[in-house]
Amino acid sequence: MTEPKIREAELALYRRVTWRLIPILFGSYVAAYLDRVNVGFAKLQMIADLGFSDTIYGLGAGIFFLGYFLFEVPSNLLLHRIGSRRWIARIMITWGLISISMMFVTSPGHFYLLRFLLGVAEAGFFPGIIFYLTCWYPSRLRAQILAYFVSAIGVSGIAGGPLSGWIMQQFDGAHSMAGWQWLFLLEGIPSLVMGFIIWRWLPSSIEEALWLTTDEKSLLTRELSKEVKVAHQLPLRSVFLHARVWGLGLIYFTLMMGLYGISFWGPQIIRNAGVASPLYIGLASTVPYVLAVGMMVIVSRFSDRAGNHTRPTVICFSLGATGFGLITIAGSNQLLMMVGLAVATSGVLSAMPLFWTFPARFLGGAAAAAGIALINSLGNLGGFVSPYLVGLLNDLTHDTRVGLLVVAVSLAAGAVLASFLLKSRGAGAASDTLHHTGDTF
Repeated sequence: MTEPKIREAELALYRRVTWRLIPILFGSYVAAYLDRVNVGFAKLQMIADLGFSDTIYGLGAGIFFLGYFLFEVPSNLLLHRIGSRRWIARIMITWGLISISMMFVTSPGHFYLLRFLLGVAEAGFFPGIIFYLTCWYPSRLRAQILAYFVSAIGVSGIAGGPLSGWIMQQFDGAHSMAGWQWLFLLEGIPSLVMGFIIWRWLPSSIEEALWLTTDEKSLLTRELSKEVKVAHQLPLRSVFLHARVWGLGLIYFTLMMGLYGISFWGPQIIRNAGVASPLYIGLASTVPYVLAVGMMVIVSRFSDRAGNHTRPTVICFSLGATGFGLITIAGSNQLLMMVGLAVATSGVLSAMPLFWTFPARFLGGAAAAAGIALINSLGNLGGFVSPYLVGLLNDLTHDTRVGLLVVAVSLAAGAVLASFLLKSRGAGAASDTLHHTGDTF
């Protein structure tokens, strides 16, 4: 077989692997993200019904990430030991049940507790999937594969906005339940369903995939083994002291400030611009996500082909900061507000798959599982700080723009950090060209 035919056969195999794995993982992340952020839509009714302030809401929305932070690394280590299929299924079923129980919230304490437990239940899901995909795909294909997976955030925004608005408007008062209660009930069910699908059909490893031949398994394993020399097999305890891990965690923190600024406050931003109906707010919220999904896939493919992920990452952070800056000056100008929201969402979401190509370049094995989880947990503290800080500043100043300006500054700082830290040896430009062939599929 000639070299071009070998490359063609290899890419055809990766396409088949992608069609087997990504739809399941994609559907799971759509359900996960919907359960994580639907509290942003519930806020439109819930805080008035329960008498919550913006500070209470912001703390409750953000406290999810404290549970996430505390249990992220242990969860990913258990995934590495127990197997992806069993552990990810457990995660999804547990958080589905807790998400549904949010319909019974009656007090701030109850709200805080359930949001914390939801974070504990979901801990390990996202970094677990990132680690799982590094066990299937070589680095030259990873950005676009991660883009397919992370685009679930955009799809959950596209579908979740109108769905959430419709549920709250149509079911409000049915069977003596408020619209926000129906929201938590109906949107928690898909997570339970996806948990059972993962248990049944997701292979934990290449060797466990019954739909692959022995030769195909060998080919996939051989491609990954070429990168073993690049990834350091660090002692597990060294991961927690590794400066590069903490640097990546800091960069990711600024990115999560932006992501959850959009997710938890997006509906309120649209309402502040003069859109009143929950259904119309939901429909308007789809526009930024539609643009973001397209940009995410295009940028990731371009970066893989160019063999450089550092420069596009910095540009995407900068776009996110610019978008939030536009929102703060938009006032009641709905067009400028939507442009700002679209730019911010596109920049933030496009940066995510690019960012996650870096950790696996210097971490391998259990160290990769722990390192990815630690970076994600450190970064997701931004998910706690962002909604709480915006809510607190909103109550103090009665102006949402103050908190959103802080988010813009955070993303700008992330762009500066990324421009320096992602160029460092082993995690930046020097390794951007490693194993690059320009493959796309």
